Amino acid sequence: MSNKRKIMDYIVKNKEIFIGLEDSKTTWVLCVRADREIIHQVSMPARYGALREYLKNYPGCKVHVVYEAGFKGFNLFDDLTGDGYNCTVVPPHTVHQEKCARVKNDRIDAKLLAKNLEDGNCKACHVPDKERREDRQVARTLGTIVKEVVRTKNQIRKLCDFHGIETGISVKNWKKVHYLHVKSLVPGFSSSLRLTFDKLFDDLEHFWKQQKAYKAALAALTRKERYAKTFTIATSLPGIGDLTAIRLILELGEDFERFRTGSEIAAFVGLGGTEHSSGQSERKGGITKQGNAQIRSWLIESAWVAIRHDPALREFYSRIRLNTGNAKKAIVAVARKLVVRLRCCIVSNTEYLIGVIE
Repeated sequence: MSNKRKIMDYIVKNKEIFIGLEDSKTTWVLCVRADREIIHQVSMPARYGALREYLKNYPGCKVHVVYEAGFKGFNLFDDLTGDGYNCTVVPPHTVHQEKCARVKNDRIDAKLLAKNLEDGNCKACHVPDKERREDRQVARTLGTIVKEVVRTKNQIRKLCDFHGIETGISVKNWKKVHYLHVKSLVPGFSSSLRLTFDKLFDDLEHFWKQQKAYKAALAALTRKERYAKTFTIATSLPGIGDLTAIRLILELGEDFERFRTGSEIAAFVGLGGTEHSSGQSERKGGITKQGNAQIRSWLIESAWVAIRHDPALREFYSRIRLNTGNAKKAIVAVARKLVVRLRCCIVSNTEYLIGVIE
């Protein structure tokens, strides 16, 4: 054993150490801190086996590891916690750094992560368990398929406009029957146009088929024991249908206990308000828009339905709209109230009562 290794063993023996890990596709860069100073820096291949061997250099130590949430998901968290190490995953935008910092590389990022962890400044992500992460992927893949359906539909409509094809369809929002009508016109097009339209309609039929299969898979998840009770409560809220309910559960969890208050869940989904005030100057802005934009879109869509079925939410919407003169601000406020009430119902294990005004 080298003198350097002996000195290092002496410094960290039976102590608490903090490791910042900056990951990339091929390399992991580590910065190790103990007693408020850096004791080691190293890079290694991006393989958990290599990291496990390295951590054996710290026997008797309480090891804490932090890394940023990224393209590799939470598998590293599973591996580290499975081996008994403390692991924290942080959103990249929450890592504290000097405002004047102008240099960025993996070594500096690893140092920053380790220092933040030792200082207690890391705001950890919630890490869903492996089962829910895999179930959640069904909903996210459905979202991708829906985008492909919309893109292909737009291409068909724009192509009809560009080539002056008279479809005889006067409505603004085309439904499935309208696209099938256009498909019936394709045999009368020129061979060149037929080639393009046949490809687009083949794609559209394929995406429709996939969309149906993934919706069926999500419907099956609503009957899964771990989600069933929460699903029943979520669908009791006005505006939240079966599909929205299971997608919200897969994204936010089935118990909502990690959100201690309604304000916390509103902030998590990006429906909290922004403010930039100083001294006598007070400036309040719109919503933060942090987090998953899809969740906000589901909640806002649900809010439009909810105000048609719940007198209390309708009254709240009308009051906000009258005060602000803005329907969009009012419906966002309803969406915020809807997710707050959703949390309250799930945490208290009670179904929603239509028309209850706070």
